[in-house]
Amino acid sequence: MMVVPSRHSLLMPHRILVIEDNHDIARLVELHLKDSCYQVDLDSDGRTGLQRAMSGNYDLIILDIMLPGLDGLEVCRRLRGASNHTPVLMLTARTTELDRVLGLELGADDYLTKPFSIMELLARVKAILRRTEQSRQAQTATQPPCIEINGLGIDPARRKVSVAGRPVELTAREFDLLYYFASNPGRVYSREHLLNQVWGYGHTGYEHTVNSHINRLRKKIEQDPAQARYILTVWGVGYKFSEPGHRQG
Repeated sequence: MMVVPSRHSLLMPHRILVIEDNHDIARLVELHLKDSCYQVDLDSDGRTGLQRAMSGNYDLIILDIMLPGLDGLEVCRRLRGASNHTPVLMLTARTTELDRVLGLELGADDYLTKPFSIMELLARVKAILRRTEQSRQAQTATQPPCIEINGLGIDPARRKVSVAGRPVELTAREFDLLYYFASNPGRVYSREHLLNQVWGYGHTGYEHTVNSHINRLRKKIEQDPAQARYILTVWGVGYKFSEPGHRQG
């Protein structure tokens, strides 16, 4: 029987979708990405860009926030809501911290503020693709174990979570955060550490993004979020995941 190797094993160029309505910026980004041997598709509208992102097999999506049809935040929200985990590098001309935080909380992997240098864009693209490839290789080399703690079940291969047998729907980032916690029960993590390890970048000042994700996780997996059983607050330090058999209070 013939085995067809994957696109990555054949070292085929990474496919990148650029959703940007500024023609000059889009063409400039396309030109330099192609010079770096990436395969590039362009779209200038949020709705058609979302359709292309959902139907195409892309390695990265470069997504502007200010788009006609659907804005970039909504495009990112719908991608993650449909369990599309393609990495997203968000471009924004907005300078408010809220827009950047919203993008990261909706599942964007990184952001770049306009105006940006092409060298920085290419560096961010390479870093995201490198992390994605490292994660893929790690999953191929060793099958991550399922976790069962105090009625909470996590299946990393299928990215499924259940509480007392009841399935729980999580976003990609919520799942990553929960699995990171549950893989090391009892260990205390600072917000900065979680930000670096789960989000994969070194920006400081966005620790409240971690707080927002933990609050949403608690609402989904805890019977009483005010009396958390799984994700516990360690005052003045950060958070930890409860150890097997732990009972709060």
